[in-house]
Amino acid sequence: MLAVALLGGLGATADVLVPAPAAQAAAPGLRSVHAPGTVSADERLRAGQCHLRLVNGKLGQYLPDGRCTPGAFDPAVTQANIGSTICRTGYSTKVRPSSYLTSKFKTASLAQYGLRSNTTTEYDHLVSLELGGANSVSNLWPEPNKAGARGTTNPKDAVENTLHRAVCSRRVSLGAAQHAIAVNWVTALRALHL
Repeated sequence: MLAVALLGGLGATADVLVPAPAAQAAAPGLRSVHAPGTVSADERLRAGQCHLRLVNGKLGQYLPDGRCTPGAFDPAVTQANIGSTICRTGYSTKVRPSSYLTSKFKTASLAQYGLRSNTTTEYDHLVSLELGGANSVSNLWPEPNKAGARGTTNPKDAVENTLHRAVCSRRVSLGAAQHAIAVNWVTALRALHL
């Protein structure tokens, strides 16, 4: 995890934050990237090219720029093998890259989103590893936390955990969960009736 904060603080960066649409009609183009234990540079972005979308800063509801972070899944994780992959204890630890390997990508992502280091924002997978997300530039973004937060635990974590339980209990398909969290993690549980 990497901690980041918006330049000048959350209140001073309205030019960086773009209000999120109430609903998104189409799913982003999820990419298929197999990169366990490393980070795939599957796209190249310029500094300042990406902009967070603000849903509710007080609640810590920010969405990544869909043009920069459309989301990606690991094709090695399928509905047929979830019992031996994402639903098995230790899976995420096994495929998560070390902080040493991700450091240059974290630095680049901060610049791409016009952000700087801080202790309250997480460098996060849009489609979480627990949902078969990929370690790729197209799936990683600097995620701000709610106003006044003291750490990196944020509201998206609870959504990821609920979706993971629903997929592993087979109440929701893996593809549906990946799609819902990539489109809009804030509305993902409601979209899947969870």
